[in-house]
Amino acid sequence: MIEKIHIQNFKSIYNLELEVGRVNLFIGENGSGKSNLLEALVFVSASESNMLANEFLVSRGLRVPEPELMRSAFYEEDRNKDIIISIFYSNHLNEKYFFSNDNEEYTTWGVLTQRDREIAYLSHRLNNSTLAEWNDTNESMMEIVSQLSSIRNIQKKINFKKFIIYSPENTALRIFEKEKQIQPLGINGEGLLKLLKVINNYEDKSYINTIIESLQLFNWFEDITIPTDISSMEDRVIIKDKYLYREFTQRSANEGFLFILFYITLIVAKETPKAFAIDNIDASLNPKLCTKLMTLLTELAKKYDKQIFLTTHNPAILDGINLNDEEQRLFVVSRNKKGHTRMKEITVENKPKSSTDEPLKLSEAFLRGYLGGLPKGF
Repeated sequence: MIEKIHIQNFKSIYNLELEVGRVNLFIGENGSGKSNLLEALVFVSASESNMLANEFLVSRGLRVPEPELMRSAFYEEDRNKDIIISIFYSNHLNEKYFFSNDNEEYTTWGVLTQRDREIAYLSHRLNNSTLAEWNDTNESMMEIVSQLSSIRNIQKKINFKKFIIYSPENTALRIFEKEKQIQPLGINGEGLLKLLKVINNYEDKSYINTIIESLQLFNWFEDITIPTDISSMEDRVIIKDKYLYREFTQRSANEGFLFILFYITLIVAKETPKAFAIDNIDASLNPKLCTKLMTLLTELAKKYDKQIFLTTHNPAILDGINLNDEEQRLFVVSRNKKGHTRMKEITVENKPKSSTDEPLKLSEAFLRGYLGGLPKGF
């Protein structure tokens, strides 16, 4: 799990260091840079897979501009500088990534890590050492070999290849669009039916039961029937409304139901990424449902060991987060006088109170402007 992120020269993020938790919620006005932090994580993840081609980045949820605009375009002298991103993990691992591009048309990004540089330096020393040097400083040479082995072992332990920003769309979910380049779930929800079939075939039925139980968020919901034959061409699930005498398929289900089904499946499934982001988690959802969803997602993230990054514009989402839990983090995103993205964490200690020193709901504090993250131009 990621514990800290340091981003330099990436889009609107000029220099930002942030400690994160298991569940991270970002609020802020449009264009403040909420998604840019998530895209920086996609950039790192894609580099770990050696897949920095534009089409791969787009399929992971990254908006790919021309190279000069992938960098922070605040100062013309920085137009050729590397993008530098450092990731610190909970298992005492860390890596620093240097992304470069010559700004020419149709070129892809290149990446070198700090450990790549260390390996190159140590390998150069070994390759240029003479037999006499080996005899004279055998202990020193063996130490270099040991260092190389240690660095390569650390690189193997870093497993951050599947980070995706999901932005589910109604059409992809309603017609159960088949998976595309990214499996098991595409950024818009492609592949959901197949993944539900896979989960339904787990030997441990607690996974599919968790999904069904979570759908009880909807008062009208009674049951859902999912096909068990993964190779079947059947492209529907059967939904039972406790008030209706007839069942119906996902094509007739309301939009909010499909979004919740997607979110829960994304967290519960064994095949989905251990860390991922969801943009605009509140889309198509009733405010009270937003609050309950936030609480549920946190419970499931802990249960199934997932780390999630969420953005929202809906104040109701904030009331589902518990600031007393160190694994839950709330960040207000804004831009300073120079336009650089900055992020402020809201904690129990700095959470705003009313004029009479009474506790305020986070949603109310947000709407009143006490948290920040609201437009100031009107």
